[in-house]
Amino acid sequence: MTRQYIDCREYPSDTHCSVAISADTPKELLEAAVQHAVTVHGHEDTPELRHQLVSLFKPGTPPMEMPAARTL
Repeated sequence: MTRQYIDCREYPSDTHCSVAISADTPKELLEAAVQHAVTVHGHEDTPELRHQLVSLFKPGTPPMEMPAARTL
């Protein structure tokens, strides 16, 4: 299975979060991303949040340089 990641640096926030999370399985990545979104960003753990996070997963590992910011 291909490693996947999600990178907070791609999405502007008041906290200027620089966390990037990667994992070998989508399930493991989702659980870590949900925990981060709830604990750090104050989101509620809902099916909608989980669906949105999964849609942001990318194959591979996070880049060393800061990626261009996107809007949600």
